Amino acid sequence: MSSPELPQPAVEEAVATGVPDDANDLRGYHFKRLMGKTLTVVLLGSLTLIAFIAGGIGVDPLVGLIAAAAVTVLGILVVLVIADNKAASDFFEVYAEKRGLSLVHGRGRLPQATPLLRKGDDRYSERTLTGPIADDFDGTLALFTYEEESRDSDGNTQTNYYRYTVGLVEVPDCAGFVPELYCQRKFGLRALEKFEDVFRGNKERVNLESEALLDKYEIFATKEQDANWLRQLFSPTFIVWMTDAAPDKFAFELVNGTLCCYVNGHKENAAELDAVAAATGAVAKRLRDEALE
Repeated sequence: MSSPELPQPAVEEAVATGVPDDANDLRGYHFKRLMGKTLTVVLLGSLTLIAFIAGGIGVDPLVGLIAAAAVTVLGILVVLVIADNKAASDFFEVYAEKRGLSLVHGRGRLPQATPLLRKGDDRYSERTLTGPIADDFDGTLALFTYEEESRDSDGNTQTNYYRYTVGLVEVPDCAGFVPELYCQRKFGLRALEKFEDVFRGNKERVNLESEALLDKYEIFATKEQDANWLRQLFSPTFIVWMTDAAPDKFAFELVNGTLCCYVNGHKENAAELDAVAAATGAVAKRLRDEALE
């Protein structure tokens, strides 16, 4: 699948050479192309002239010059934003093609299978890649956003946006051994953990004999969970991977065989997307291997 705005030879060259590496690599290309279009030149020139005439006649020639300059700068910024969006689209087109994935641009919906994917007043993926995201695992790699609305004392509404890059795969083999497992980034003080745990309902904190792991993560499972099985799951090699090799701010949720791995922010870089996909595959493989032993 190739972008209609980027000539096919350019897409083929990008696929062959591994470029672009991120969503900004083709921004300059699109900016020059858009600024060179006759329609852009005519529109920008006309609006600048109108601003100069309106300001010069209505107020003062100096005001006209300032208004014309402001319109020119604003017009260039608009073109830059359009170029940035087109560069991002082209990057994901090339990324998907190189890795054998199917790409959907624009808002989509992910299954609300884990707590993260159910959060907010609205939730959606902005770009969605599906297919073989890791060795032996098909799944979904997506830029996920959820929104929360709040009102102040005057009734004004404010929307907060929370963005993540997520990897989703199904690991049905482990569902009977570990129905729910949550591995979250560590935050807060250890002194408050017991107080916080009172309000966790059917979930309880998993304590493992690794200070390095507990310094970086908080792990929770259901109260009925077989603790011995979890100790075997978090083998020494898996703990080392979690603490030393997992992507920055990595976390995961597992509910009834659906694994959702995630990191903060929308990643628009090939290396970072690859890292999320590989980490999702690593956790899924560990869960499956332990379930099949």
